[in-house]
Amino acid sequence: MMRRIPALALSAAVLALLAIGASGQVSRFTQLLPWAAPAPLVDTELLPGVAIAGYDAVTYFSAGGPQPGNEAISLKHNGVVWRFASAANREAFRANPARFAPQYGGHCAWATAGGYTAKGDPLAWKIVDGRLFLNYDLEIKARWETDIPGFIVKGDANWPKLTAKK
Repeated sequence: MMRRIPALALSAAVLALLAIGASGQVSRFTQLLPWAAPAPLVDTELLPGVAIAGYDAVTYFSAGGPQPGNEAISLKHNGVVWRFASAANREAFRANPARFAPQYGGHCAWATAGGYTAKGDPLAWKIVDGRLFLNYDLEIKARWETDIPGFIVKGDANWPKLTAKK
């Protein structure tokens, strides 16, 4: 009987964790066990519900570089809000979101290459072959820049696995 108690306690703990996940508290569960659920398609860690911490994705592709978006000039895409500095930028994004949205949903390109996700910093960015990539911070961006082509190949291979429903 003594050996069954630890097994029962473990089973109860696993069921409790599964129940938490079923009740919508998946983010807590996946913080403890990150392999248990797919990564969100778009990173909103810095500003909940808002892509790229509110920066205008279109401005990364202009000479001025990234600019904060305006809360009043926004649209919803992939389940999150995207903000823009102008109505023209919003319409450009609406017409072709794949051209402007950061790769890997704005998650860190270095982490994605490593097979996991981490937040992307909107100020640690680089455009490569017309694609916008974010990294966790400037230090991680410098590491990523040591082999950009190799890390992009790995990130592109890992991203579908990281976001697949389990």
